[in-house]
Amino acid sequence: MRFLSASLVLALLTLSVAYAENPADKFDLRFWKLTLPLDENNDGKVDEIKVGSIHKYSHPDFFYLDQDGYLVFAAPNKAKTTASSSNTRSELRQMLRGKNTRIGTHDPKNNFALKAHRGSKSFADIGGQLEATLKVLHVARNATHVNKKPAYSVVVGQIHADKDQGVINKGKGFGWGNEPIKIFYKKWPDHDTGSVFWTYERNLEKTNPDRTDIAYPVWGNTWENPEDPGEKGIALGQLFNYNINVHGNIMYLTFRTADPSQTVKYQIDLSNNVDAYGKVDEKDHPQGYSGDAMYFKAGAYNQCSTNDDPAMWYPACAGTGDWTTDKANGDYASVAFRRIQLTRSVDPVRKPVN
Repeated sequence: MRFLSASLVLALLTLSVAYAENPADKFDLRFWKLTLPLDENNDGKVDEIKVGSIHKYSHPDFFYLDQDGYLVFAAPNKAKTTASSSNTRSELRQMLRGKNTRIGTHDPKNNFALKAHRGSKSFADIGGQLEATLKVLHVARNATHVNKKPAYSVVVGQIHADKDQGVINKGKGFGWGNEPIKIFYKKWPDHDTGSVFWTYERNLEKTNPDRTDIAYPVWGNTWENPEDPGEKGIALGQLFNYNINVHGNIMYLTFRTADPSQTVKYQIDLSNNVDAYGKVDEKDHPQGYSGDAMYFKAGAYNQCSTNDDPAMWYPACAGTGDWTTDKANGDYASVAFRRIQLTRSVDPVRKPVN
């Protein structure tokens, strides 16, 4: 019988331990639940991993630690989706209640609000902060309608307003479940680099023709521009950092790379209809998101829907529904995070105490 050397055994054991680690072993996931592009229990609904189970969960294709300790999220173009979307996702949703399931998902104690919210004291927090360091590994590269804005893109972080029929029924223009920020990465297949930009969605009902996403550039172009961003863009595999800090009513945004000269900052008051350039948007809700409950999300929210529809959100991307086939064909999105951190908001203009 041949015996392995002690050094080789140790190396193999180290390797197996590294691959056996769950994401929660390296990332603080105590206030997150996970949505996956799966329906493994065949209940007709997209699978979710709750806060109480995420500490011991990983999936070898869609939610795992790679050999360098990065948390990888992957989402094929064609797979199970949530009821309200045609886009697949492997994505975390903030759960401020933690494991306390006596508090409902849509309850104020599981969400945050702006200071301007009349019932702000009933929420789990006023504002909050999400900071992440990541690299996009892959975006879907086969789209039928190549000029539709979402083609070849993935959302890597966002704030979502809670969709609440009870709030909608009050008739004050809130509760629609819109997004005051989505952070996009988009790369055309023939370009060496991609673009990072963020969007603000006017807080209007779904049937309102003025309900749209307004894009602000970070590195490279925004989604309507097919030109090659070149050296101004971000390559696949290149690390960048974003910080979303909602303090009071103001959303402060900071985007960084390893080069400090590339730092980009924005701020926008989410309680009114003044845009991030300081101009009044007459088409937006005059009180912005001041009547909404909100929460953070992070991961890979694939924007390459396989639906073929006249609306701009449907680029009819390729996909078979078989992960092995779709991965080989490049019909998926994948993002790797080195850091994901939730904290309370920070006042960026507060002077330090001497």
